[in-house]
Amino acid sequence: MKENKLVSMSIDFSVDIIRLLDNVKGHSSLCNQLERCATSIGANIHESNYAQSKSDFISKLEIALKESYEADYWLELLSRANLASPEAVRSLKNQCGVIRRLLISSITTTKQNRDS
Repeated sequence: MKENKLVSMSIDFSVDIIRLLDNVKGHSSLCNQLERCATSIGANIHESNYAQSKSDFISKLEIALKESYEADYWLELLSRANLASPEAVRSLKNQCGVIRRLLISSITTTKQNRDS
């Protein structure tokens, strides 16, 4: 159940990032980096649902977690460079934070269940 919620939230996050970046002019490398890591979060969460083992499942979620930290970095850079509205960045950082906390919880629970 939690993974389905994560899939849905990560897709929404990706769409919101894409829409935000449609309004950023220039800075294509920064936009590309943010778009790639933001969409990778959902791709790895989705892929984890088809993992071959618990270790593979954990690995996919850990990759998604790393990508969420990277997305947060690029959002902060957009904000500090005044390339996006503070409200839009704040909302996206909040979405990213919720996804990150759910990923951490899923990873921790799966590791505990695997090791017990």
